[in-house]
Amino acid sequence: MSITQQYLLDAHRARQHGEAAPPAPGTGEWQLVRELWCHGRFRAVLAGRLVRRFPSRRGHARA
Repeated sequence: MSITQQYLLDAHRARQHGEAAPPAPGTGEWQLVRELWCHGRFRAVLAGRLVRRFPSRRGHARA
């Protein structure tokens, strides 16, 4: 069963029971990525490492 089929089945069951439909697959992925990024920055601050406002565009190589 695919993710879409499972979602449709869950939505149908929720509708029959008068409950709210589950969120569609993939709707929270960008929020998850942002939260993981922010958590990594938070951990860097706790470890005492320098945290820039935006990631460097130069890449990982240092001269």
